[in-house]
Amino acid sequence: MLFVVVSKSIMADDKKPAPPPQTKSEAAQQAQQKVNGRVLKVEQKPDVYRVKVLQKSGRVVSVDVDKKSGKVTKEKKDE
Repeated sequence: MLFVVVSKSIMADDKKPAPPPQTKSEAAQQAQQKVNGRVLKVEQKPDVYRVKVLQKSGRVVSVDVDKKSGKVTKEKKDE
């Protein structure tokens, strides 16, 4: 029963926009949840945190996390 409650909580959080990240660590966590993988690097840009994530497939994905809105967007796949 506890699992169902936790599952509903996670689903509810997915519908709400993520709060803006205050630190590189928070940005890394948001990016990791979006693309599923291991965070390799976090760079701080003027308006976004750029997070590089290694996916299980071996691809490296660059993800931008907006500093003001918290919006996470996939930038590109490095090969």
